[in-house]
Amino acid sequence: MNPGIDIEGARAAINGQYSAIINEVEVPLQTGMSEPTLERFRTKQLGIEEGRRGQSSLHADAAAPLTLLNGVTGLVLLIACANIANLLLGRAVARAGEMAVRLSVGANRRHLVGQLLTESIVLAVVGGVAGLLIARWTLSMIMTFLPEEAAAMIDPTLNGPVLAFTAATALGAGLLFGLFPALLSTRPDVLSALKGQAGQPAGARSAARFRAVLITSQIALSMTLLVSAGLFIRSLSAISRVDLGLDAADVVTFGISPERNGYEPAASRDLFERTEDALAALPGVTSVTASVIPLLAGSSSSTNVGVEGFEDGPDIDTNSRYNLIGPDYFRTFGKFNLGRDAVGRRMRVGGGDELDIEIVGLVQDTKYNDVKAEVPPQYFLPYRQNESIDSITFYARSELDARQQLSAIAPLVSRLDPNLPVENLRTMQMQIEENTFGDRFISVLSASFATLATLLAAVGLYGVLAYTVAQRSREIGLRVALGATPGVVRALVLRQMAGMTLIGGVLGLGAALALGRAAESLLFEITGHDPVVLVSAVVLLSLIALGAGSIPAHRASRLDPMEALRAE
Repeated sequence: MNPGIDIEGARAAINGQYSAIINEVEVPLQTGMSEPTLERFRTKQLGIEEGRRGQSSLHADAAAPLTLLNGVTGLVLLIACANIANLLLGRAVARAGEMAVRLSVGANRRHLVGQLLTESIVLAVVGGVAGLLIARWTLSMIMTFLPEEAAAMIDPTLNGPVLAFTAATALGAGLLFGLFPALLSTRPDVLSALKGQAGQPAGARSAARFRAVLITSQIALSMTLLVSAGLFIRSLSAISRVDLGLDAADVVTFGISPERNGYEPAASRDLFERTEDALAALPGVTSVTASVIPLLAGSSSSTNVGVEGFEDGPDIDTNSRYNLIGPDYFRTFGKFNLGRDAVGRRMRVGGGDELDIEIVGLVQDTKYNDVKAEVPPQYFLPYRQNESIDSITFYARSELDARQQLSAIAPLVSRLDPNLPVENLRTMQMQIEENTFGDRFISVLSASFATLATLLAAVGLYGVLAYTVAQRSREIGLRVALGATPGVVRALVLRQMAGMTLIGGVLGLGAALALGRAAESLLFEITGHDPVVLVSAVVLLSLIALGAGSIPAHRASRLDPMEALRAE
């Protein structure tokens, strides 16, 4: 762009000329369009974007999944920080006496708060460093699962911006979640603390309320993450049950592009046929075929068609995907003839009136380039009738396990041409898994995060209840001394657990429903409010909360009243 011109200025300038071309040149040439379609054609606009990201669609495709995963990561961080805040609160109450002594001999409260925040920040920094070490290992593992295209475009190194973000996050978490415990422990009732009076220290009630809020929030966030993980797992399960319309088991696939190595079209056709013959001669191979458009690899080619007996008209979509295929293509993939209604009719490709192609067979619906996409209209032509094919993909079905055949492909191609590289060598099952990589990636990570978050919430709930039981030991001892049964004492503790779980669960379900609606574009054949997922998440979280609360409740029911009263 010229200096001083921004994106909006460039868009306005280009579309001013483009609109004139459309309306003065193109519109008079259009035939067979309805008036509404022609009106949309007149108002077409060119989209203008910055070129710094290139023409790859990867950043656009990855935007929604990465936004979701960043949000999930943030929720797990909040849950972990809430646990640390709870631990610091317990420590603050235990150090109330120490802080009272310091204050009584003239210590400045601001200095004490600074000391406690420094301790909190040290914990955060140690955690951040440990997180970076784990991140290096995790990134290395993730890179091994990425598709080749994505792996080539991603830099997994922990560079300056990553380190700066980690440092800022660690310091921010240390300050934010260490502030309240620091303020609480430096404002005790000095006289009560120094006299060692019985009962809870000053501020204990506010600390207890804050701990309950933290745990309730953890439970809510865990519920949200459990529902999110359940939705993606259900979505992945639905994807795994998709009928592809072909049998991909025990099929090896790879491609070659001889024209990139200087082959003329005639030499390329000869190489393709020799490769098919060499593949068929491999031990265990039962059938061999090829196609110009690789199956379920994200590639696509389409054109308009005309078919005998089908009346075309304005606004009728006559576009069809197509593929150029080799002999035995349908037998190799186990696709069967389903009828004869179309056989014998004629069709054409592109414009014109001549129907110059005879339809000789009909096959069942088959996925084309995307496992999740609807089956598109598609037709097949023999690739050997085309004189200018520069690359092709081969398929070999074997009686052996497909992975065993992978090692035989490179030597086979090398015997035909030592300088010709083998492209995208894999089994068809691996190709299908790569086609749905994003769904598997999100499902695994969201399930891992949800598991971690739920365990953290359970630990936090257990810690709060155990601490509460310790703080209320005198009260519980009196209740037992006055005749309270172990069941009554257990119910006392479990009611507290149930209250926090109920409130947190309801809040979490509300957030989960909102998240589900936002993530519906990433789900396959399920809604963002799938009842099976919601019920399963509620049951699972309830059981985990019950398990976390049962241990403190059991300990409280076995409390010796004399020991509790003597301790007080």
